[in-house]
Amino acid sequence: MRIPFAIRMKLTSLTPGMPIPWGGDRVTHVTDELAASFAAGDRLVVVQDTGDLLHIPETVWKTAASAVDAATAAFAGLRSVSDDAVTTFYEAFADRLEDDASFAAIAEANASDMASAATRGRSTTRLELTPKMRRDMIDGLRSWAATPSIRGQVTQTVEHADWRLDQVLAGVGPVGFVFEGRPNVFADATGVLRSGNSVVFRIGSDALGTARAIVTSALEPALDTAGLPRGAVSLVDSAERSAGWAMFSMPDLALAVARGSGGAVSQLGAVARQAGIPVSLHGTGGAWIVADADADPARFRSAVANSLDRKVCNTLNTCCITESAAAELLPLFLMALTEAARRRGTNPKLWVVGEQADRVPSEWFDDVAISRAEGEVLEPGTSTLGWDDLGREWEWEKSPEVTLAIVRDVDHAVDLFNTLSPRFAASLISTQPQKIDRFFDAIDSPFVGDGFTRWVDGQFAMNKPELGLSNWQFGRLFGRGGILSGDSVFTVRSRATQYDDDLKR
Repeated sequence: MRIPFAIRMKLTSLTPGMPIPWGGDRVTHVTDELAASFAAGDRLVVVQDTGDLLHIPETVWKTAASAVDAATAAFAGLRSVSDDAVTTFYEAFADRLEDDASFAAIAEANASDMASAATRGRSTTRLELTPKMRRDMIDGLRSWAATPSIRGQVTQTVEHADWRLDQVLAGVGPVGFVFEGRPNVFADATGVLRSGNSVVFRIGSDALGTARAIVTSALEPALDTAGLPRGAVSLVDSAERSAGWAMFSMPDLALAVARGSGGAVSQLGAVARQAGIPVSLHGTGGAWIVADADADPARFRSAVANSLDRKVCNTLNTCCITESAAAELLPLFLMALTEAARRRGTNPKLWVVGEQADRVPSEWFDDVAISRAEGEVLEPGTSTLGWDDLGREWEWEKSPEVTLAIVRDVDHAVDLFNTLSPRFAASLISTQPQKIDRFFDAIDSPFVGDGFTRWVDGQFAMNKPELGLSNWQFGRLFGRGGILSGDSVFTVRSRATQYDDDLKR
C-alpha cells in the first residue's frame, strides 16, 4: 500500500531501545549511551549498509557546515581566478614550507602530535613529518605549479554544417577529503585547484595540531599571496570523528574522497552515497606477490624485501609461492623478510596457513620482540591462520608483517586473490612474458606488475601527487584509473556555437 504523504517531524531526542529501521527490512535499536548523549539540534545518520547509528553533535555539524559552505562559495569565486593565480598559490605554499622560519611552527606542532600519539599508544608511522615528507610536499606543490591547467580545455570538437559542438573540461565543485594522519595530504589535496575545484577536508585527530599549523603558517598566507579566496582550501577544524560523517552528509560536495583504515573508509563511503555524493575510496590495501615455478630467485628475493620498506597500502601483505618452487623459494622468502626487518632494526612477523605450518622452520615460531604501536611485544615470530584469512591486511608499525601461502599453481593464487583480497595490487614473478600477460588478464586488480609492489604510487609512477589509490573491492572503477590525482577531478561541459541564424531541427 502506498502512503500518500509522510508526517515530517524533527528528531529532538532518542530513547533507549527505540527501534530504528535500516536496509529496508531490518531494525536496530538505540543504546542507552546514544540516547543519553543525543540532544536537540544533533543529527543521527543511519548507515543503510550496516545499520550503524552515527551521532553527530550540533556543534560538530556546524563546524563541518561552515567549512563546506566556505568551499562552495570559493568554488564559484575560482571561476574568475586566473590560472596564473593558482600557479602563484602553489609556488607560495611551497616557499612557505621550504622556509625554515615558517616551517618551525609546523615542526613544533608535529613533534607535539607525535608525542601525544605515542603516549596514547597510537601509531606514529604515518604521522611524522620527516624531512623527506617535507621535501615531497614541496616537490609536489612545485609539480602542480608546473602542470598546465585543464580548465577550459577542449577535448573534442564535432563540426556540423551550420554549427559546432565543443566538449570542454571544467571543475566539478567542492571536493571533500577525509584523511588519516599524514600531514602531506595538504600538498596532495590542493591539486584539485588546478582543475578548478575547491577543497574541504578533515584530517585525523592525531595530526590535527600539525594541520592547524600548516594552515596558519603556510596555507592561508599562500592563498592571500595569490589572491585566492580563503575557502578554496578549508579545514574542518574538529578532532571529533563525527566531523567526517557530517561533512560527507552534505550534498554540496561534488566528490567525497576517503583515505584510512578499511572499515572507517567503507563507512564514510556509505554515508556519502546516502547523501547522493559520488565517492572515491582509498582504504583497504595490501599487495600480493605470486612466485611462479620458473621465478628468478634473485628477483623474487629482491621484490619481497623491497616491498616491505614501510607500511602503506602498496606494501607486500600476502605472498603465494607455487608448490613446485617452494623448496627453493621459501628459504629465500624468509631471508628477504628477515632482511626487511633488519633494515628497520626489528624482527619480522610471519603468518602462515595452518596446514602448512610444518613448511616453516620450527625456530620461526619462537617468541621474539615484535615492534607494535604500543611498543615492543614478546610474541611468536610466526602464527597460523586459515585460507579464508589470506586477504586480511596487516597494519604493522615497525616489524614487517606478512602472510605466506603455498599454492598449487598461479591459477590457484589468482583465484584466492580475486575471492579473498580487496583486489588492490598484485605482482607475478615469472621469467615467461606470456605467463605475465595471462596473469594480467586473469587477476582482478587495477595495479599489476612483475616485481616489487611499492611502485603503486602516483608520484613514483606518474610524476604527479596522488589523492589516493583505489582498489576494486566494490567493483571496477567507472571512467578512470585507480590513481586519483588533482587533474583527474573534472566534468565535461558541452558548448554549442551556431553559425546559421535560422538553425532548426
